[in-house]
Amino acid sequence: MSPPVNRVHSDETLPEAVDVVVIGGGIAGITAAYHLAKKGHSVAVVEKGNVAGEQSSRNWGWCRQQNRDIRELPLAMRAVEMWNGLSEEIGADVGFRRTGLTYLTTRESDMEAWERWGEKARPFQMQTRMLTPEEARAMAPHAKGQWIGGVFSPTDGRAEPAMAVPAIAEAARRLGVTIHQTCAARGLETAAGRVSAVVTEKGTIRAGAVLLSGGVWTAMFARHHGIRMPLAGIKSTSFFTAPAPEITDGGISTPDLTIRRRLDGGYTVGISGRGLLELSPHGMLNAAPFWKTFKKRHKLLTIRAGKSFFFGPEALMNWTNQSVSPFEKMRTYDPPAQKELITFAKKRLGEIFPALANIEIKHEYGGLIDFTPDWVPVISAIDKLPGLHVSAGFSGHGFGIGPAAGRLAADIVAGDAPIVDPSPYRYSRLVDGTDLGEPGLM
Repeated sequence: MSPPVNRVHSDETLPEAVDVVVIGGGIAGITAAYHLAKKGHSVAVVEKGNVAGEQSSRNWGWCRQQNRDIRELPLAMRAVEMWNGLSEEIGADVGFRRTGLTYLTTRESDMEAWERWGEKARPFQMQTRMLTPEEARAMAPHAKGQWIGGVFSPTDGRAEPAMAVPAIAEAARRLGVTIHQTCAARGLETAAGRVSAVVTEKGTIRAGAVLLSGGVWTAMFARHHGIRMPLAGIKSTSFFTAPAPEITDGGISTPDLTIRRRLDGGYTVGISGRGLLELSPHGMLNAAPFWKTFKKRHKLLTIRAGKSFFFGPEALMNWTNQSVSPFEKMRTYDPPAQKELITFAKKRLGEIFPALANIEIKHEYGGLIDFTPDWVPVISAIDKLPGLHVSAGFSGHGFGIGPAAGRLAADIVAGDAPIVDPSPYRYSRLVDGTDLGEPGLM
């Protein structure tokens, strides 16, 4: 069942033409639209369901730099600085609090990995420090476990997914962006070999530039235009609780689960590294580039056949720009929570945090995360179709880096100097035989 999310005003009348059409009303699309409007461009956002209706309201709400893939760290650092001033900038609370985030572990392999990461991150001058066993216990006195240490970033923080994207969307509207919900993009029109318009279920919008930021639906839309987008969907399970005693004002990650303090006094609980991989046609077509990562991480995944073979963003479907699209048939992808993971997490929550042993679960929900083979997003122009750009494949960390990712996408679409080096996020790396290495995200 979808988690609650603040509603956004929807513009009923489509503009005849704009500078940029953004497809997708999650954090990637909304922040890009906001920054494009700040640059003076006219923008329309089309969203098949509601703003932040899918993964942008289902994530854990962590806004972190710690343990990011080094290729992504400059973007993550800019994002946290942007989060820090965002509420004041837009005149609405996005829920960001710079509380610091703590990792605890019972595994030597984690400590070694964090040490290696710290060495690589040192040139970026990010604030992070390793914790001794004594420091780990002091940082999280309510967490019970044989902690051999941890790592802490005092400048990281947390925000509220249900509040943040809608608040940014309304700020974008005040800058002139039009937002069209329950308005699916069916496809693109081209002229002289480049994008010229977006065809939606409610009409056509002429535009010389399009940003495709459709989350897990991105690959399906791209395939409609002959563009290969190797993304893999992993189903996740999370829940949030009723108000409870404050055992942290930020977030704590352990080998089994992650908690984040909410503004309402409860906790968002995520299950670390566990999820469901459903076999699908799209997944089979793109299996090869994911093989290295799959071998490393498959032990924590449940793998089975399911409805994804026939329905949803990973099925193979055909339509025309004049016919009803799959995006209209499924406005919101709302997979159920895995009951076995809820049971596991609730048990471990009480064992690790005894003060939360009998806490009421207010809402449990599933989600689908779009992964790239190297777990680094695509924020890039698509050379095969001039005028088309993509911002997708955020691999479970799009919310945290969202403000800076939106700015980078806006820079690329507008042809301006990019906020960070864009080369790690180029689309071509996924299809030109580049050695992608192994994911550096933890």
